[in-house]
Amino acid sequence: MAPYRLRPKNVFVTGKPMNGSRTLKLLTKRLELTAATMDHVCAELEAPESLAALLNARAEPGWPPGEYDRTAQEFFLNRLKEGGMSVVGWYCWYAVLHENAGRPSVLVGAGGYFGPPDEKGEVEIGFSIMPSWQGAGYATETARALIENAFNDMRVKKVVAHAAPANPASCRVLEKCGFRRVSLNEESCNHRFEILRNSSG
Repeated sequence: MAPYRLRPKNVFVTGKPMNGSRTLKLLTKRLELTAATMDHVCAELEAPESLAALLNARAEPGWPPGEYDRTAQEFFLNRLKEGGMSVVGWYCWYAVLHENAGRPSVLVGAGGYFGPPDEKGEVEIGFSIMPSWQGAGYATETARALIENAFNDMRVKKVVAHAAPANPASCRVLEKCGFRRVSLNEESCNHRFEILRNSSG
C-alpha cells in the first residue's frame, strides 16, 4: 500500500498540535473546520441555531447531516466529558464554508475521528455533508484536512475509514484522498479503507 504524502500547503493549523494539547481550527481553501468542545456539542443538542451562533455561521434546515445524528452527538459529548480538553480535536469537527461575496458563512457538514490513536497508531475518520452542499467537493476537502491533521501527530501511523458499498459517493471520496480498499466486513457489509503515513515523514 502506498504511503500517504502530506501536502501541508492545503491545511493551516491554528492553536497547539493535538499531541501536545489540541488543534482547534483547520483552514482549507474554502472551509474552516472547528474542533468540537463540550460547549459546541451541548449547544448543538439544544438546537442547531445555538451551534451555528457559536461558529458565527448559519445552519440550514435539516441539520445534522447523514449519519452524524443525535446518537453520534451524544457519543462525542460523552467522550469529551471523559477526556476533557486533552481530547478536543480527536472527535467531531464542524465544517463551515467561508463567507464570500456577501454570502454569510454556512455550516455545510461535520467530520472527525472516533478517538485518539490506538496502541497500533490507528485513527478512524468519518464525514457527512448536508444534502444541499453535496457534489461540490466539500467532503473530499474535509476528509483531506482530517487526514493531514491526523498525520501531524507522530503517533498516527495509519488512518482508516469505513463505507458501505451502497454509498458509492463516500467510497469515491476516500479513493480520491488516497485510501485503498482493503477488506469487506461480512457482518456490517462495510468496506474498510486504509491510508499509511508517508514513510519518509
